Amino acid sequence: MKAGSNRENPNVFKFVPMSAAVAGRTGDSFAPAGFRDEAADERSVSNMGNRPDLPPGYRPSEREAFMSPLQREYFRQKLLRWRAELLRESTETLQHLKEETLSQPDLTDRASLETDRSIELRTRDRERKLIAKIDAALERIEDGSYGYCEETNEPIGLRRLEARPIATLSLEAQERHERMERTHRDD
Repeated sequence: MKAGSNRENPNVFKFVPMSAAVAGRTGDSFAPAGFRDEAADERSVSNMGNRPDLPPGYRPSEREAFMSPLQREYFRQKLLRWRAELLRESTETLQHLKEETLSQPDLTDRASLETDRSIELRTRDRERKLIAKIDAALERIEDGSYGYCEETNEPIGLRRLEARPIATLSLEAQERHERMERTHRDD
């Protein structure tokens, strides 16, 4: 069967909407099935789940509905970039540790190297835990609970999410939580 043909009748072309960019003009255009807008295909692959495309330079605003599709996509992409950066740094650390040798002739140099390695491993362990929190935030974006306080179900606030995209508590709830920690720690 040739491309662009209808399964029921091979002599009938099936027409599908084509993007204006490919058509070279504005408005709805039509092309035979089989003619593909490859740029749109690439956008849709990277945009699985019907996620909106973010306008260049987009920043969430208080004027928008809280956790609108654009805001959720903004924070999803922000979290994914942060996660990728942490994973890249982790890979670099592992590569560096493999290449590094502890067979330093000087005892002081070896102790310094071991201390540096220990600090680097502790940092990577904190980042591993941070990646788990990022993954949890990405799951909350998918289930629709992202941006809302776990205790009060009130919006966390865009400024807080911008500063700490993995936040699960509103500023007020976080402050209450920290006061309770200090109170119980002093006991």
